Amino acid sequence: MVHCFLIHTLGPVSGLPVGGSRILFSRVFGPEEGEALLNTPAPDLCPEERRLLQREKLALVTRQVRSVCGLQREAGGRPAVEAVLGDESAALMDADSGVFRLGAGDPFPGGVTVLWLAVQAVGFTLVCPPHENLLLGESALRSLARVCLENLRLLGPGSEVVLKSDRIEAALNRLLPHGQLLFLNHRFAQILDKDLAAYMAK
Repeated sequence: MVHCFLIHTLGPVSGLPVGGSRILFSRVFGPEEGEALLNTPAPDLCPEERRLLQREKLALVTRQVRSVCGLQREAGGRPAVEAVLGDESAALMDADSGVFRLGAGDPFPGGVTVLWLAVQAVGFTLVCPPHENLLLGESALRSLARVCLENLRLLGPGSEVVLKSDRIEAALNRLLPHGQLLFLNHRFAQILDKDLAAYMAK
């Protein structure tokens, strides 16, 4: 089961420190709505303090993804990429991707595996348990990224990720229900694509 899904920036953002990353969308899965992401049960924290603590832990993950992505692009001789509007499918084909582990307490109580996909200056990230199926995770991440890129103008000015977060939720409910990775054959994947296309057209 996936712990959380994130969409975030990878390039410089005004108002953030160097190396910072802005979270554009986050969804935490689990019956405790993210309690498992806290190092301690933190019974003395009010709901707002819990939310802020959880958000800081997620921000740490996005900063780590930005750092790893930057190093990978630098090692490959690829310059930092600014987000520009264009052919989303081609941008997804050229996307950088990777996986890394975070040990226990860094920042989560148990170790996690982080899968990331960098499409120009936008990052898509899944935080999973250490022994999750990485092939299924990568497939789900690419499918989610494709749906978001096609429907939310993420690569150009006027991104609609905040205004149309219900579309991301719809994609998550179909492609990652309750945080569960799905093994999709070609026919079932086509059915889901048609269902999502009908919803997005509303």
